[in-house]
Amino acid sequence: MEHNKEGLAPASPSAQYFNSSALSISIIAVLESEVPINDVHAMSLLKDVFLPINPRFSSIMVRNNGKRVEIKLEDHIDIPIFPTGLSPTSYDKYLDDYMSNMAMDRFPQHKPLWEVHIVKYPTSNAAGHIIFKLHHALGDGYSLMGSLLSCLQRADNPSLPLTFPSHQSSKPKNGKEKDDRTPIRSGDEGLEYRPIRVINHDILS
Repeated sequence: MEHNKEGLAPASPSAQYFNSSALSISIIAVLESEVPINDVHAMSLLKDVFLPINPRFSSIMVRNNGKRVEIKLEDHIDIPIFPTGLSPTSYDKYLDDYMSNMAMDRFPQHKPLWEVHIVKYPTSNAAGHIIFKLHHALGDGYSLMGSLLSCLQRADNPSLPLTFPSHQSSKPKNGKEKDDRTPIRSGDEGLEYRPIRVINHDILS
């Protein structure tokens, strides 16, 4: 595949369409922290680990091609301010509303198509949240989630690769594989009309 003078491959037709006036689709990933989030550590992670992973994180789209630009992290970081002294369940609602509004906002075209939102208020699920909003023109969900997961380390031993618990499929008596019931494969009627659920927060369209 040919690359332009910026060293970037041309945007695919799908990426061009995802970033058109007709359609704008983003991928939202939420990292939940058991401890309060430190701004300095978060900024260091973005600068030293996140940005170098993919050159498109430091590029804007110009005529269906990427153009490298200087990144100012403060232009991509948003730290919302909620009322202080509320209960975790109250902050659940504030976080849900914030994510709903943030998910509907379109990206400006003069800077790379990603944002990070640092929510420093404790909810029922975590002491803090880091929310990544990545435009689908940057890549497909599999590659973008792989990029995010590559930024993480194991708490027990950072030198070991990140792993997840394995899931064993249930086997009926006839010996054939059968998927376990999940929110996606629940068998319930009208499932496609229910609110979309991202991590632990409902995003209503």
